[in-house]
Amino acid sequence: MAANTSPTTTLHTETLYVGARDLVRLVQRLGLPACIAGVAERIGRDFLRWEAFEKTPRVASHSRDGVIELMPVADAARFAFKYVNGHPKNTREGLPTVMAFGVLADVSTGAPRLLSELTFTTAIRTAATSALAARALARPDSRRMALIGNGAQAEFQALAFRDLLGIRELRLFDVDPAATAKLVANLEGEGFDITVCASTAEAVKGADVVTTATADKTNATILTPDMIEPGMHLNAVGGDCPGKTELHRGVLERASVFVEFEPQTRVEGEIQQLPADFPVTELWQVLAGRRAGRRSAGEVTLFDSVGFALEDYSALCFVHDAALAQGIGQRIDLVPAQEDPKDLFGLLRQEKVKAVVA
Repeated sequence: MAANTSPTTTLHTETLYVGARDLVRLVQRLGLPACIAGVAERIGRDFLRWEAFEKTPRVASHSRDGVIELMPVADAARFAFKYVNGHPKNTREGLPTVMAFGVLADVSTGAPRLLSELTFTTAIRTAATSALAARALARPDSRRMALIGNGAQAEFQALAFRDLLGIRELRLFDVDPAATAKLVANLEGEGFDITVCASTAEAVKGADVVTTATADKTNATILTPDMIEPGMHLNAVGGDCPGKTELHRGVLERASVFVEFEPQTRVEGEIQQLPADFPVTELWQVLAGRRAGRRSAGEVTLFDSVGFALEDYSALCFVHDAALAQGIGQRIDLVPAQEDPKDLFGLLRQEKVKAVVA
């Protein structure tokens, strides 16, 4: 007997596809602040379920010019993965430094429920994670942020810290003046008091929060110990693979360091410079109240952010639910719809007959 071929069965095999243009429409409809806040809320909620997830460091393929990575994670209901690259030289070829897409699938069947762009979404989830960490680690009265590295991530970081932490003053520096000019233009009318600085040292002087988001695949020293002031919160975003760091090791040794998934950060983060027993705290433990975050107004805190798959899981869940609610995206036949699921070859015969009749 042939399997049920009702519309319900067909729909069961279909995948919601949210492309780059779809995601832009979604953000424009909801508003970027609402999307950042929504993703941050979802990440925070999922971090509180940390122990419910099967976690692993990402799988990376490194080359001379960059890295291509796969980032999987799953709980009992959903499996997610992200494909993402990091190629700092790409802008010379007219390509983004970071390009990504992701999949959300049912654990019970393996059926892919969502195929989504994640280039734009990664920028949102990275900023959301940074601000979520800062709410737990920075001084509550923080209002001034130095933003070192004014590329593709910078606007998202600025807006996330404005809305979720209360940052109102930005001090900017980038070795490329055009990047800073772009950032200033894009943030016009967003309620910031902006100062363009001539150096990193000038930018960080007097800052409550310092965010570094540079792209070069090198062991750089964007921040040095002499730049660090009591009470600062450091948000290190750019170092995210072996051989790529932004901070002098002396900065790490002075700070209380917080990470996402310690086994991954030991290899990819700023702490790759330090011994394996250098003490760190995973952020989820702070959010869950199991470990202390900031312990005094004068303490220097550091979020060594490399990006973790659970954040992408949260972002994919947000995109899936929001796209369905807004009627954005399209259904695609990523998986074949078969009358008899045991007869894959038979589908070729059916299509051949249709072609002959046509």
